[in-house]
Amino acid sequence: MALSPPPGAAPLLQTARLLLRPPRREDFDDWAAFAADPQSMRYLGGPQPRAVAWRAFTLMAGSWALYGFGMFSVVERASGRWIGRVGPWRPEGWPGNEIGWGLRTDATGRGYAAEAAAAAIDWALEALGWDGFIHCIDAANQRSVALAQRLGSAWLRNTVLPVPIGLEVGVYGQTATEWRTRAAQRGGAPK
Repeated sequence: MALSPPPGAAPLLQTARLLLRPPRREDFDDWAAFAADPQSMRYLGGPQPRAVAWRAFTLMAGSWALYGFGMFSVVERASGRWIGRVGPWRPEGWPGNEIGWGLRTDATGRGYAAEAAAAAIDWALEALGWDGFIHCIDAANQRSVALAQRLGSAWLRNTVLPVPIGLEVGVYGQTATEWRTRAAQRGGAPK
């Protein structure tokens, strides 16, 4: 398990259009709506009833409290609207240090996932000292495969995620050195 940032350190990442911060209690209604949407959850295990979404939401908050990292809530700066969750994730038995993403259906197609993922990757490599990262993606989710590739990640292998998820996924990833080299070559975030 990666080192945790100092206790009480609650990061706030800002990009041109987004804020990334640990989940807050007031995010739950939006999180639950995201989790109930069949389109948003198509490749993330399917829609969840509110009670199951609550468990996932508090699981993420607990990861932040215990380990100093977890998925960030992604907030659109212009509107203040919660649009998804993106960031570092490594449950017990996971195949590696993951940077994952999931956005509300009405927030897709605008480059938000790439913008948020790039900020989360930079933060995880710096704050957590990760030497690389992966993305676990359902093979049918071609938009996420394309995003992983746009971020510079390559297919590494297939695996089955641990119970209770149990889905077969493609694992895409790269080293910290590869990420930093590509970032320097392109002058920052993915274009």
